[in-house]
Amino acid sequence: MALRVSPSRYRIATFSAIVVLFAIVITGSLVRLTESGLGCDDWPNCNGTKVIDVSSKHASIEQVNRLITGVVVVAVVVAALGAFFRSPRRRDLMWLSLGLVLGVPAQAVLGAIVVWSHLNPFAVQGHFLLSMVLLAIAMVLHRRAAVPDDEPLRTIVDRKLRVLSWAVAAATALALVAGTVVTGAGPHSGSVKGEPVGRFDIEIPTAALAHSSAVWCALILAFVLGLSLRKSASGRHLESPLTTFLGLGVAQGAVGYIQYFSDVPVQLVAVHVALATGVWLAAVHLVLSTSNASPKRPTVA
Repeated sequence: MALRVSPSRYRIATFSAIVVLFAIVITGSLVRLTESGLGCDDWPNCNGTKVIDVSSKHASIEQVNRLITGVVVVAVVVAALGAFFRSPRRRDLMWLSLGLVLGVPAQAVLGAIVVWSHLNPFAVQGHFLLSMVLLAIAMVLHRRAAVPDDEPLRTIVDRKLRVLSWAVAAATALALVAGTVVTGAGPHSGSVKGEPVGRFDIEIPTAALAHSSAVWCALILAFVLGLSLRKSASGRHLESPLTTFLGLGVAQGAVGYIQYFSDVPVQLVAVHVALATGVWLAAVHLVLSTSNASPKRPTVA
């Protein structure tokens, strides 16, 4: 008897992929913030002779992050196989799941480059941004998996609301990119203190100004979207995802300013990274909420 996965069970698999992809972002940031980026100085081995090395705190932290990477691989493979064994099978879900399958090995390659390049800031930046792309794909996959098989998606808001929603997401993406530049120029390189590693050749205040400007742009666009919702009958259901975005965005911005003016303590940086990831997921959810399932029209004989 062939294996079959029900739509409800498949959504559990897609949600699990989101959870573990979020977790790997957080543990990855902790590797950097605990100066454990070179806790393992080789890849895939931890050092030249051992695959697993827990002889030091830094090596142990890096090993935990690599272990969670293995969990990510399992979750993504389950989501991909689930798309092929889902009943009924849908082409859109299979293509989206394949995007995850291709993205995870790319992340592994980037992770290796991060180690081999001695924490090159461009490699670290790409490693984080690819995680954001994978999270967005996982969110789309999870949302599409909830759409009834016989009901295609259609836009359910007017053009102005749709454009504003996409603008909020685009500004959020720009803020993420600018944030990685601040990280690449800032004090938390991921290496042991005193060990020289490459940094972006840009003044931290300049990078922070660009980052905060992008965040303010995203928040202002979100407020404009909120005002527009009051004048539109088609966008009432956007109120909840927009409120979530604004709540997380304001919190993330507040933490960002506090950490900047308090000499960038690692605890606040960790919270800032978690909130930034949450803001990105909220922005993707906002865009996805501009569409909904629509029953197919009956065919006229």
